[in-house]
This record gives sequence, structure tokens and C-alpha cells, in this order.
Amino acid sequence: MKTVEQQVKEVIRTVPNFPSEGINFKDITPLLGQPRLAKEIVKEIVENVALWNPTCVAGIESRGFLFGFSIAAELNIPFIPIRKKGKLPMPTASTKYDLEYGMSEIEVHLDAVKPNDRVLIHDDLLATGGTALAAAELIESLNAQVVGYSFLVELGFLSGRQRLNTTTQNFHELVTY
Repeated sequence: MKTVEQQVKEVIRTVPNFPSEGINFKDITPLLGQPRLAKEIVKEIVENVALWNPTCVAGIESRGFLFGFSIAAELNIPFIPIRKKGKLPMPTASTKYDLEYGMSEIEVHLDAVKPNDRVLIHDDLLATGGTALAAAELIESLNAQVVGYSFLVELGFLSGRQRLNTTTQNFHELVTY
């Protein structure tokens, strides 16, 4: 019997030269066509993060929503969407951060995070860690605590994990390339 990690690696597609020359994009969309495996993914992540006692899960737009909401539902805690600037209708807090090719900005509704919340940050993929680190800074700016990070995929050769460990030691990835 194959582990969840082995099954995920078999299903994820590598798309060469996307979005630019020399990049091997890890495409998780084939996982969405496999509901049994998707349930196993959520179960595996929940088993690894439940001991951190999060009070909510923050998913980073947009692929962090795909499993982040299910993780929150399974833990019976709220889901908080972290979105790109201009996508949320109510008052927000925001933070800017550097990308390899410029800058970006993410935001969260002010009423989505309460002081002293224990937030699990979830995204589909960890590369250099810039977006996840910005999400952590955004959560912490609202007087909540980041209790850990979860990812479906970690691109270990880009050392994103090392950037995040300055904030917390709780870290879970399903597969590493």
C-alpha cells in the first residue's frame, strides 16, 4: 500500500518552462480530480497539525484555499482567506512583500482574526517563503499568533523553510522536491 505522500507525488504534474523558461512548475490541479486522495491529504495534514492547537486556519490565495478550508472544517475551526490586495470587500489589514520579479501585497479582513488567535498558515506550495512570511507578519500585526505552517509541496532546494523558522518551529509539508 502506497503512502499518501507517494500517491501525491504520482499525481502532481511537473510542467516544464512554466510560467517562464527554466521553471519546473508543480501543478496540484490533478489532485482535485481525486476526491478519495484529497480526503486522505486533509486527514494526513490534520493529524500532523492538530497538536499545535490552532484556533483558525489562514489559507493564502488562491491554491491555499483548496485544502485550507477542508483542514479548518476537519479541525472544526474557522477558515480565514488571505487575499491579494483589492479582493476583500470589508476593511482590511495589508502588508507588502518582495517577489523575485517585483512586489506584491496581501490582505485580510480586520474582523477575521482576533487578538490571541492561534493561526495555522496553509498554502499549496512553499518556494522561497516570501508569501508565507508576509502572511505571518500580517497575522501577527493583528495581535494573533502563528502556531505553524502547512504545505502540500515544499521545494526544498529554495530554502523557504529556513526563512519561516524565524517565526515558528511548527512546520509540516506533505511532499518535498
